[in-house]
Amino acid sequence: MTTTLETAGGVKVVKPTVASHLKDYWGRVRGGDLGSLPAALGLVILVAIFGSARPDTFFSPGNFANLFNQAAGVTMIAMGLIFVLLLGEIDLSAGFASGVCGAVMAILLTEKGYPEVVALVAALVTGVVIGLLLGVLVAKVNIPSFVVTLASFLAFQGVLLNILGEGKNISIPDGFIKSLNKDSLPVSWSWILAIGSVAIFALVQFLRFRGRASRGLVTEPIGIILLRIAGIAALLLTTTAVLTQERAINTAIASLKGVPIAAPVIGGFLVLWTFVLGRTTYGRHVYAVGGNAEAARRAGIPVDRIRISVFVIGSFMAAVGGVMLVSRAGSVDPNTGGSSTLLYSVGAAVIGGTSLFGGKGKIIHAVIGGAVIAVIDNGMFLLEYSSGTRYMFTGIILLIAAGVDALARRRAAASGNR
Repeated sequence: MTTTLETAGGVKVVKPTVASHLKDYWGRVRGGDLGSLPAALGLVILVAIFGSARPDTFFSPGNFANLFNQAAGVTMIAMGLIFVLLLGEIDLSAGFASGVCGAVMAILLTEKGYPEVVALVAALVTGVVIGLLLGVLVAKVNIPSFVVTLASFLAFQGVLLNILGEGKNISIPDGFIKSLNKDSLPVSWSWILAIGSVAIFALVQFLRFRGRASRGLVTEPIGIILLRIAGIAALLLTTTAVLTQERAINTAIASLKGVPIAAPVIGGFLVLWTFVLGRTTYGRHVYAVGGNAEAARRAGIPVDRIRISVFVIGSFMAAVGGVMLVSRAGSVDPNTGGSSTLLYSVGAAVIGGTSLFGGKGKIIHAVIGGAVIAVIDNGMFLLEYSSGTRYMFTGIILLIAAGVDALARRRAAASGNR
């Protein structure tokens, strides 16, 4: 099916049809612009495999809700890492930076007796200070980010040991912070959130369509917009329907229903950072510097400030991730943010579709990649595989994702779409 022409304000513009839009999308995929398609397909395959192997447990509402809590910390850290990766940089310190920020919060809550809001803000400010330090060393002192963040990885591990003491564990008290990655919204608020999110998404889509059409710009076919809205609606409403079922083992003691609080927290940061990268001048500058730093500098973009800022955002999100990790564990110890946290976070960003070579990535990649990581870890645990086997399998998936990215870039360069 061909495209049609219509007149808007006296200017002829091309109005794509659904068929031509899909054909263009397939052409971009064949040209190497894969985006999050491989990760999304991989997620569907993994869910099908683990679901068929353990249908009674994997698809249970309780396990479904647990996936959100399990993925929250890693997904938050991965969102911040995407900003760093977009510039072709790396932050190896994000894991233990999240642990340090979590420890600051826990100590202020328990040993100093500060209110939860003060402790939470202090943790986030600590993340910003860490990011500012890393960014200045990389952008102004010109030390490679690999070296700076590797040194910081070791240093923050030492900081965590010193402020907590060898083997010390600090439990955080019940309250708002502990509920962030443990509790659920009431059923009524779960449905209000889901329906409201669908309505807002639909409104934004139609306003964007109307705005582009009024300016005589090429718009997506209305059929594609309706399909996108229907897909989001089906996903959110089905998820809410599952999560509002009873999950408590013994309902005589307590009832457990509703969307985990971690879900809207993830969704809120997804919307915020997607807007920043996709709809602001700052976001365009980030992509420009990641694509070609020298060209960006000649275009008047403050490259050094952009480089510093991505590390600030990365460490800020590491602090948010640390809060979610501490909330889920209910405590902080010298291993918080260590072990596989950093590897899973980088893996989530890359598996989701963000390029290690810079210039290509979206915040949604962290969410999809975080879901893949959580499903692998959760599914293999239910199948009673050892930790070693789970690490090996996750490593293979990460290697495949990096290989797909390299091949896609090669294909894009060959087709002239780079």
